[in-house]
Amino acid sequence: MTSKKIFGIELISPITGSPLIEKDNYLVSTMHEKFPITNNIPRFVPEENYASAFGFQWNTFKETQLDSYSGLSISRDRLKRIAGGSLDIFTDKKVLEAGCGAGRFTEIMLQSGALVFAADISSAVEANHHNCSKFQNYFVCQADILKLPVHSNQFDIVVCIGVIQHTPNPEKTIEALCSLVKPGGMLFIDHYTYGYPVTPIRKILRSFLTHIPPKNSMQFMQYSTCILWPFHSALYKRKNHRIIRKIREVFLFFSPLVDYHDAYPQLNQEQLKTWAMLDTYDTLTDHYKHLRNSVEIQEQLKKCGLENIQIHLAGNGIEARANKPIK
Repeated sequence: MTSKKIFGIELISPITGSPLIEKDNYLVSTMHEKFPITNNIPRFVPEENYASAFGFQWNTFKETQLDSYSGLSISRDRLKRIAGGSLDIFTDKKVLEAGCGAGRFTEIMLQSGALVFAADISSAVEANHHNCSKFQNYFVCQADILKLPVHSNQFDIVVCIGVIQHTPNPEKTIEALCSLVKPGGMLFIDHYTYGYPVTPIRKILRSFLTHIPPKNSMQFMQYSTCILWPFHSALYKRKNHRIIRKIREVFLFFSPLVDYHDAYPQLNQEQLKTWAMLDTYDTLTDHYKHLRNSVEIQEQLKKCGLENIQIHLAGNGIEARANKPIK
């Protein structure tokens, strides 16, 4: 039997590098390794891992941040900015999306004509498959960025948004991502930077919530949001009043909720509340939260042999794109 290929890219064992064939709902290697295909998704990592909270999060809010669901262009605008101003760059390109989550960017790249190989270490792949399996030229698997089931130098574009800071070692993650870009290809990434809003109350809650099951953390955040959100909403409506504006500044410092009233005024009140619940859970349950500055990111990209490096302060902190030189 011939080895399994996706868009002409051979699937291999992330452990031994042996080619894989599909047999009886498994991907099997010549070294007798077996990787299950569960719910049409190949699995190369244990179901429970350091990113389990993210998996629970994206399966709870599987459609919340999709532009196709919100009717807005928040995700499209962010991806377009990171990609340098145009989504046409994805057309007919083999794209790796590492850390695909529920698919807010996956669907946009697919709509733009990309052949998307999506991967996530968490069970978020379930949500991604739910949202994107209707598209052609789509594949998703549950796998570790450091051990993806493909050879190096395979993709025209590698995209990793909202992920690197949550991995055990950002530098190793960037190195792995760079290795997967074809010569002449491009890398698009972002990363939290110093000054990320970690308030004392968020530090306290994070130290607690990261040590309890994701289901319980989610219940805590849902209750907290229901209690605190009316105050967030009321203070925003009266923010132009001088005294209320000062009160709101203090309240936002002490409230653990992520409030997008100012960042995304195009969201309606129900959307703002749901996004607050989602991203507060996100920021309080991540196992790793690394910070890097522009110089550190640039130096790592140079170390990995990339060129034409462009770095901007935007979005969640730093956004960068670079090319792998043609040898």
